[in-house]
Amino acid sequence: MLAAAMKPAPFQYHAPRTVEEAVALLAEYASDDGRVLAGGQSLVPTMAFRLARPSHLIDINGVAGLDRLDAQDGRLFVGATVRHAAFEQPAVEGPLGVLLSEVAQHVAHHPIRTRGTFCGSIAHADPASEWCAVAACLDAEMMAISTRGVRLISAPDYFKGLMTTALEDDELLAEVRLPMLKPDVRFGFSEFSRRSGDFAIAMAVVVYRLQDDGVIAESRIAVGGAEASPRRIVEAEYALKGRQPSPDAFMLAAEIAAKKVDPLDDENISAGYRRDLVLALTRRALEQARDRAMP
Repeated sequence: MLAAAMKPAPFQYHAPRTVEEAVALLAEYASDDGRVLAGGQSLVPTMAFRLARPSHLIDINGVAGLDRLDAQDGRLFVGATVRHAAFEQPAVEGPLGVLLSEVAQHVAHHPIRTRGTFCGSIAHADPASEWCAVAACLDAEMMAISTRGVRLISAPDYFKGLMTTALEDDELLAEVRLPMLKPDVRFGFSEFSRRSGDFAIAMAVVVYRLQDDGVIAESRIAVGGAEASPRRIVEAEYALKGRQPSPDAFMLAAEIAAKKVDPLDDENISAGYRRDLVLALTRRALEQARDRAMP
């Protein structure tokens, strides 16, 4: 009985070759729980346990153009079939490439990184997703395509709650667009998980730039894992503006971030523990940014 339960329920497999074919299939089968398959690192296990029972599986790995990964007009374009592993080495010059490369080392384990996709992680919207936290921090833009046309969704409007996004059932997340970071930007990333490769319990992504007089001109502080969905903590960002990058300033911002989050609470990890992690990780990420060697 146990072995039988480890097999997915019957489904019809589709392998479109163009975006137009893919969204047409989504439009046809969205009401019948049609699902998109890219890396499959979240979908396939849930199908094996029959927690997900899609009647139609739309495999987009053969769709031309969805493997796009390039920089144009001040943005990095990440297509729907670009794997996590594409970021293990800097995919673009400058701070953004280094940030993504450092974050990629925290995404699960190498075999999963070779199959799972950046956009799939954004579409799944697990609060423990490192890429979702990065997207929230940088105000990424998500490009959703359907038979009704193209829709661009900013990160604050995209993440709606626990594994919930603004994507409609018939929309394909075809691309994520990340803004390029200026050469003088400093950044830090810190997360906590019980073991390397495990889901993160909490994480912090920070980016800031210094004025010529050494004070912080603009900053972005995002928290992931601790809440139902990742987001910037703007109150903590305001606390840093015009201040020297000092231990006192970082502690103040971290305390504000910890106070403002609405942490998840379950039988394994308490809300209070997650709140404490937000404080520690935010401060650590800010310190990493301060200590980072600049070109």
